[in-house]
Amino acid sequence: MEKSFNGLNVLLTAGPTYEPIDPVRFIGNHSTGKMGYALAECFASHGAKVQLVSGPTNLKAQHPAITVTPVTTADEMYQAVQALAPDAAVLVFAAAVADYKPKVVADKKIKKEGDDMTIELVRNVDIAAALGKTKKEGQFSVGFALETDNESRNARQKLEKKNLDMIVLNSLNDPGAGFRHDTNKITIIERDATTAFELKQKSEVAQDIVNLIWERLHA
Repeated sequence: MEKSFNGLNVLLTAGPTYEPIDPVRFIGNHSTGKMGYALAECFASHGAKVQLVSGPTNLKAQHPAITVTPVTTADEMYQAVQALAPDAAVLVFAAAVADYKPKVVADKKIKKEGDDMTIELVRNVDIAAALGKTKKEGQFSVGFALETDNESRNARQKLEKKNLDMIVLNSLNDPGAGFRHDTNKITIIERDATTAFELKQKSEVAQDIVNLIWERLHA
């Protein structure tokens, strides 16, 4: 059967967030956005209208059914997602959002003084968890977990805490998985099912994720 998402709006987040320290420096991570953009292309190719909220990345969306909202910080990503979420049937939180941001952002470049510098950090909003609290009946939400230890237990805790229907687990212990690779190796965890996949190209991984979401929506 053709896996069609015709008529469905999909909201996706992708890439990193950059949290400014001063006008020159920021706190960020190694996310390239490849997994999120591969998912956007896959959903669009199956008929979905995709709203892609993207952190800083060199990638460009190709499919005409993808609308990109570029953001930089976690706060900007949260505001964009809040505005778009009510119209989405499927929400996929694939971005690597910074957990913390500087409490104070300097308005001028911080000069070198002494051998040490301390930056006070405060928690960013957990976008997936916040959206989980306002999820409407019928919305299907998917999170991502990048773990280094106690992978399955940590991912399952996030599934429950964030009110997700499914969470995609990658482990940095798997060669070829995680940031900066064109490949990924995932395990999809649901409340009553766990599905493990082999190492594949991220375009193929995206297809596996989209296929399983389609199956759950049409179960």
